[in-house]
Formats: sequence, structure tokens, C-alpha cells
Amino acid sequence: MGMGNGEWGMGNRHDQPVGHCSILDELAAYLANAWNSLLTDHIVVRSKSTVVRQFSQALQLQGFFSRTSPMHDTPILAILNPDVRERAAELHATFASAEPFPHIAIDDFLDMDFARALLAEFPAFERGNAVGDNGELGGKSTVDRIKALGPAYARLDQVIRSREFLAWLGALTGIDHLIYDPWYLGGGTHENRNGMSLDAHVDFNYHPSERWHRRLNLIVYLNPVWDESWGGSLEFFRDPHADVKPSRRVTPLFNRCVVFETSERSWHAFNKIQLPDSQQPLTRRSVALYFYTRERPEQEVAARHTTFYVNRQLPETITEGALLSSDDVAQIRQLIEARDAHIRLLYAENTELRAAQDKGFAGNLLYLAKRAYVRFRR
Repeated sequence: MGMGNGEWGMGNRHDQPVGHCSILDELAAYLANAWNSLLTDHIVVRSKSTVVRQFSQALQLQGFFSRTSPMHDTPILAILNPDVRERAAELHATFASAEPFPHIAIDDFLDMDFARALLAEFPAFERGNAVGDNGELGGKSTVDRIKALGPAYARLDQVIRSREFLAWLGALTGIDHLIYDPWYLGGGTHENRNGMSLDAHVDFNYHPSERWHRRLNLIVYLNPVWDESWGGSLEFFRDPHADVKPSRRVTPLFNRCVVFETSERSWHAFNKIQLPDSQQPLTRRSVALYFYTRERPEQEVAARHTTFYVNRQLPETITEGALLSSDDVAQIRQLIEARDAHIRLLYAENTELRAAQDKGFAGNLLYLAKRAYVRFRR
């Protein structure tokens, strides 16, 4: 599977049907769309180099630099398992009918050689951002600048931004006009150490710096050795306020992909990683990709919010009259501490928000500066 620089060319036209628009017509359409994108977003340019850079970014968002090169006759979707690539319509039926919300788990998702290349280039834990929501170092590390990790991740970025992949993913999920996030905000490589877990939550519903609706999460797991009994399984809940157990668990096996809809009811989590002594060096590894649209069905639109967590409920073994074991007592204490930590975090966020509001004009300038940094840092 070639990974040469030639794959960033304008595209192989041999697979186009008779009567398809010429490459010049297509280029003109892309230029128009890219320019409209710049105008729509009210981007201010101050130099020739800035114009070129911003216009190039707009073209990439439109998907123009996403096709294969005439010098490398490699289909843009060649990183996918061929069987998976050809079954989008069949997979859509599974996705749409899944409970408790639309989702699908696909084994052997990527070409096996490409999956192994992603694993080989996976960054060391220390290279990523291991600061948690509470501002303290934790057991999770993330890297969002994945293109710098190596040729395989650069190729992955090339593919997921392409029109071909976005169309394929749209056919699988029934969601058209998907947008890839070039900044990988919240996404990228994720690594979790032993003892880590994630409470049920729904994700932030709008892109942090754009007016895009968050629509899909796509996660590829890169764990060559893993057993269901070790925890770390992705969990889907109908209602985490009431349900002790999830509706479904998915073990994070190597080259298994999970795609699920992100909405106000897409409650998901993963249970505590509990590795045996012989497997302590292992970590839970994955690549998380998020996709957006400019619009979404009116009945699904909600006010902008951040990620919303719900702490786990008491286990079923804790009932009236039951004799508590030492493990039961430890679990109760852990649940209480988790709730206390959540409350402390909410109070801290509220205090910061009030302080920002009190700053008035300066607070607004800070918001605009953060937005500009996120948008232009690449």
C-alpha cells in the first residue's frame, strides 16, 4: 500500500463515468465553494501569505486535496477492509436499527497492514496531553496533532477528509454532508492506563469554534491483546440516571471500529480497566474521529452545551437487607468520591464562568482570541 507524497495530488480521473465534469470545471466549483466558505466565516486576511494559507485550508475542508494521484493508482479508500468498503448499504440497516441509539461495531475495519502501521506509530503516553477535566495529571493521554505522528496517520487524515470517505460514511449512517474536523478537537489518539474508567455522558453538541452540529463518533481500537474481563469496554446506556447496567458493551479489540450517532440520547461510557498482574504494562489505545454537519433535523437541535456526565448508579448487589462485603463498601466509597469530585468540578467551572462574565469587555476579547487560536493554529 503506497504512502508516497504523490497521493496528495489532484486525483485519478480514470474511474469517472462518461459525461462527468472536467477537472477544470471541478476545480472552478471547488474554488467557488472555498471562497464562499471564507466569506461566510468572515475571515480577515492581512497579507498574501495569509490569503494563500487560509484559501488552502478552505480547499482542504472542501475535500479537493483528498484524491489519489495519477502517479499512484491507489483508491482513496484502500485503507479500509475491502469487504467493509463494499457493504455500506448493508451496514446502514444494522446502524439504523441498533438500540439504545444508532450505532454499529465493525470488526476488521481497516486493512490489516494499515492497522498495524497505526499501532506502530501510536505515540508514547508521555507525548500526549494527560491533563484531565479537573486540570490535574491523570491516567488518560491524548494527541490531536495526528498528522505529525507518522506516514500512517498522515494517510489516515488524508482519507477521512476526502469526499469519498465522507460519502461512504454518510451512506453507512444515513447522514449526508458530513464535515471532518481538521483540528481534531477532543479527538485524535486516546490512551488509558489501568484503573481508568469513564462515566456515562453525552458529548458536546456543537464544534467548539464553528457553528457545526456534532453528528458522529468513529473509534478504532488498537489493542492487539485484550480480554473482556479486563474492563475498558465501550458501554451504551438507554438512561444512565436509572439504569445500573448498559444496554450494550463492546470490547475494545484490535481493528474493531465503532461508529455511533451523537445526540442528546447517545449516552456512552467505558467500564473500569482492571488488568491482571501479568498484563499491567498494557494500556487501552484507540483513535477517535468526530464528524459534523452544518445542519441537523430540527427535532434533534438542542441548546449548545459541553459534555454532560452522569455518575454511575449503585450496583445491583446493594439492596435492602443485603450483607455488604468489603468490595461492596469500597465500591460505595468510590461512587461517593466520584460524585463529590463531580460537584467540585462543577463549582470550579461555575466560578470561572462568573469571573469571566465579570470582566465584561475583556472577557469577550478573551473568547474571540481563543476562537481565533483554535481556528488558525494549524
